[in-house]
Amino acid sequence: MTLLLATLYQILQMVLVLALAPLLTGWVRLVKARLVGRRRGPSVLQPYRDLLRLLRKEVVLARNASWLFRSVPYMMFTAIWLAAGLVPVFTTQLALAPTADLIALIALLGSARFFLALAGMDTGTSFGGIGSSREMMIAALAEPAMLMIVFSVAILVRSTSLAEIADFMMSGAVGLRISLALALIALVMVAIAENARIPIDNPATHLELTMVHEAMVLEYSGRHLALVEAASMLKLLLYMALIACVFAPWGMATAGSGVTAALGGMLVFVTKLAFGGVLLALFETSIAKMRVFRVGEFLGGALLLSLLGAIFLYVSRGV
Repeated sequence: MTLLLATLYQILQMVLVLALAPLLTGWVRLVKARLVGRRRGPSVLQPYRDLLRLLRKEVVLARNASWLFRSVPYMMFTAIWLAAGLVPVFTTQLALAPTADLIALIALLGSARFFLALAGMDTGTSFGGIGSSREMMIAALAEPAMLMIVFSVAILVRSTSLAEIADFMMSGAVGLRISLALALIALVMVAIAENARIPIDNPATHLELTMVHEAMVLEYSGRHLALVEAASMLKLLLYMALIACVFAPWGMATAGSGVTAALGGMLVFVTKLAFGGVLLALFETSIAKMRVFRVGEFLGGALLLSLLGAIFLYVSRGV
């Protein structure tokens, strides 16, 4: 019975993250429009309409596009969707909880990024090459910072399992720790860079000299572009869910809780997403995009903060 319930919760989470990802993107766009003074912003349902429109369109491929270019949208979407399903959002009693490891999560995200960069270079366009090179530059700085964040949490919890981390954080044995605050700030900085948000990149721009993510997907169309866009929306939700799971898991149902606690956890998770969307929109409207050459300084700061957090935890626990 416990295994059956965990399987049902896992299926429900996979459907939930897939359904809420476009809604989160639409919510962020709506809040940004209101913050900049627009009377009528885009509907929160507009991302759903955009995805449906792209799914109905015909796929146009470059003549020199290989099988890799056609396969990457499916591989990227699958990897990010699976990663989003590993992060506990409303309960820790999931069928994939034993495999929900932070290291595995980083591996899935890194694989999706790697294949997208290859697809950007596959057609041989200059924009795709520029976007892929910039993406790898960001990855070379973001992944070490992400690993240091993982080590910081693992030193405290003695585990990299997301379910165990959430249970430990909800136990009340953590208290206020400067090291965790540093890790949280570093994770937010990495999330901004990984999702190509301001100040690293502007998801609404198509200027050739500033594009990073958009430059790699310029040659995609139809259902391929719909999968890439859906994967980007899932990635944004994934990072917000990861921040909530590790640093604010309150309201999440634990193993052994009833169905009522799981339903309450869903409501709390949606509230967390709405609050996170407001904070993201507020941050993006109050800061300007930085030059590409300063991205290294931004992510270097994230790496330094995560390293300091790991050192503080290491010293304080006497490991």
